Amino acid sequence: MSTPNGFPQHSRVCLTRSMEGGAVQDLQAKKAGKAAKKEAGGDGAPPKIGTPISETLKLLPEELKANMKIKSITPRPPRKPRLERAASLDEKSWRKWRRFRTSQESLTDPNETSSSNGSLQEASPSPPSRGRASPCDPCCQQDSLHSSPDALEASPAGKSRGGASDLGKRASEISSAFGGLLRGKGFAGGKPRLSQIMPARPLPPMELNVASHSLRTANRIDSDCLDYRHYSQHKFGRVSSSLSDSRLQGNGTLYDNCSTDSMKSTFSVLTPIRAKDVRSRSYLEGSLLASGALMGAEELSRYFPNRNMGIFVATWNMQGQKELPANLDDFLLPTDPDFAQDMYVIGVQEGCPDRREWEIRLQETLGPHYVLLHSAAHGVLYMSVFIRRDLIWFCSEVEYATVTTRIVSQIKTKGALGISFTFFGTSFLFITSHFTSGDSKVNERKLDYNKTIQALTLPKNVPDTNPYRSSSSDVTTRFDEVFWFGDFNFRLNKDRETVDSILSQNPGTDVSKLLVYDQLTSEMSRGSIFKGFQEADIHFRPSYKFDIGKDSYDTTSKQRTPSYTDRVVFRSRYKDDIQAVKYSSCPVIKTSDHRPVFALFRVRVRPGRDNIPLAAGLFDRDLYLIGIRRRATRELLRRREQKDQRSSSICSIS
Repeated sequence: MSTPNGFPQHSRVCLTRSMEGGAVQDLQAKKAGKAAKKEAGGDGAPPKIGTPISETLKLLPEELKANMKIKSITPRPPRKPRLERAASLDEKSWRKWRRFRTSQESLTDPNETSSSNGSLQEASPSPPSRGRASPCDPCCQQDSLHSSPDALEASPAGKSRGGASDLGKRASEISSAFGGLLRGKGFAGGKPRLSQIMPARPLPPMELNVASHSLRTANRIDSDCLDYRHYSQHKFGRVSSSLSDSRLQGNGTLYDNCSTDSMKSTFSVLTPIRAKDVRSRSYLEGSLLASGALMGAEELSRYFPNRNMGIFVATWNMQGQKELPANLDDFLLPTDPDFAQDMYVIGVQEGCPDRREWEIRLQETLGPHYVLLHSAAHGVLYMSVFIRRDLIWFCSEVEYATVTTRIVSQIKTKGALGISFTFFGTSFLFITSHFTSGDSKVNERKLDYNKTIQALTLPKNVPDTNPYRSSSSDVTTRFDEVFWFGDFNFRLNKDRETVDSILSQNPGTDVSKLLVYDQLTSEMSRGSIFKGFQEADIHFRPSYKFDIGKDSYDTTSKQRTPSYTDRVVFRSRYKDDIQAVKYSSCPVIKTSDHRPVFALFRVRVRPGRDNIPLAAGLFDRDLYLIGIRRRATRELLRRREQKDQRSSSICSIS
């Protein structure tokens, strides 16, 4: 049985050619061609199936030869070896894949075009063609491999005749089949596809978001600016071309969300602000809208992602000395914490005569990153509040009040000074006090405390953040976070010899035996003073009373007992809002009979609303400039002294 074109119905022509048997098959093809000429008996007869392609083309009409585009394959001499650098395994595998990719594209049908990405995808199954079986049929391949030229010659297909069009179709099919065999596979009419490459072992798991926590925090973008990518693509055409976000997301590729977000601003690393936001915001009067508020949750999360800020609180009785310490670094910038705090509050009792000079020294020590938010004084009681310069916009107006506890109000050496303000949505109250002195005057000190909490008139204009939990008889209940520090003058109820003996037995930080005799600890446990307040654990030696310039306690005729007179206590409306990090003294400052005492805290901050009187970035600019100039001058003098010391060194040869 044969088809009208002369081909057998259940067979396919598949020519196989190898490097070993190529010569033998050429001889067989020539013999088959001569036999086909004899059987045809003329030039117009169609050739047999076993006829080589070159012989078949000689028998085709001229017009078919002109229309057909069959490239001849000529062997090439081997290339000369060239010297090149040693490549890594990745480079070798890539080059090998690239050569195979290029050779595959050159063997593809020139009428078909495809992208490089498409060739790497898995090939979709093509539907079978009508009227003939697939050339990739295993049975067909097996039959074609076992068939010989003699069998092909004896086939009935060699006796059939056909017209010129049939002959052209036969020739094109022969050439297509021949090209498919050269490619190492049957030609199925589709594009060649690479099989999917699977890893030898499972890959380790990875997160979809590989950004670190520090980057997520630093590059946080406002929710109202999430459409900035589309705006940048339309306006500038820069972000999408450099990042290719859509292609990364579309292909399922892992990418860093935080890295792409950090580049959303076309001009700087600052968060972009749209024009309509600038139109709607008022940094002086505030906005009642929940979104975009200056004191709201979005701004708070940008500066404090965990909503905790660091506060440094210190107290020091300067004993009215004119001489200030040469260096305040050990006092304000202790080496134990790795980072400086967000806010510094320093209270002074019996301050130096030149209060302005004291504030300049504080500004010089803290440097250009901090500004003086507010300072106040009540006689020789001083308080200074420094804050990081980029946080001054989130503070309300600063208010202060004073209380005199002496009978003669003109003598303002004993009393209290309070400063209050709201930071974001959290209200703060800082009180520094100097209570009545004397070993046995505990009741007088309790009276000083009660008078202070009743007479301190704060807040004034800034609204209370939680008026339902406030009391008109206690100022400390009207604020979220309260820090009270100063020279409370509470002593140790023990004689000097016993205290010296305990200190000599425990030269380290174990002072638990001394605290058993502490008056303030005893009164706080009874609830007679500082109700609701807490104090961090004490692990430092008594801060009073020292000989000036020495580490020894009082050696005068009075022989005062060492005591913990300088203290820092705290209170919060909400549980666990204040966490004490460090509580210590500064023994290197010896210009007074008191040692400075400081505490470091972590305080939780809550978001607020803009319907409060804002400070609008107000700070002491003149003090800032003077302090920075002194800081720069001091650094220049230090470098000059080092240079002079190096140049003045003399080498003597004996």
